[in-house]
Amino acid sequence: MGSLATPMGALAVGSALIAASLLIHHLVKKPEKLLLTTRLKLLLGLAVFPFIAAVSTTASGMQRTTEREFCGSCHVMETHLTDLLDPNSLSLASRHSRNAQVGPHACYTCHADYGLLGYPMTKLTGMSHVYKYYFAGYRNYTLPQFHAEVRIAKPFPNANCKQCHSGTLASFLNVREHFGVLEELEQNKVSCASAGCHGVAHRFSKRPEEL
Repeated sequence: MGSLATPMGALAVGSALIAASLLIHHLVKKPEKLLLTTRLKLLLGLAVFPFIAAVSTTASGMQRTTEREFCGSCHVMETHLTDLLDPNSLSLASRHSRNAQVGPHACYTCHADYGLLGYPMTKLTGMSHVYKYYFAGYRNYTLPQFHAEVRIAKPFPNANCKQCHSGTLASFLNVREHFGVLEELEQNKVSCASAGCHGVAHRFSKRPEEL
């Protein structure tokens, strides 16, 4: 989905066009006196509508960064995106991506920080990815090299899984395998996203000993 197709994207473009129209009209008319209507027009053209355009552009851009196509736009992530969009893939990530409630935002939904400052921390992490891509050499990596050398910064937290899959309902607690490792799950000693449990999210980027 393009950012212009969102309400915020449309608001940003509309506000910018209105501001430009007001300023062009003022430059063409060149009024000799600054009447109240002229001052109001300049206020709207120079401050109000540009401010609305700036805020809505930022909001639209931030929304865009939650879409899986954005996450897969760097060449080193092409394999991840291809796997997500493969209807025959059995990877954990692809299965979640086929869920209509999660699909378009599957990467963000699963990898976002859900702590008190989750949203800004997630965005800061994203900026670190941008830095590493452009300044730490990732943009020059081949896919095999990237898969062999780069790993997730920290173990995937089970708490992220529990944002959707409650760990307190009977459907979870009555599973014998869950009941036996509840403490380990809470402490992230056992991962939901592992070969012995629900399967790894991205098998192709794992070393054999990590499966």
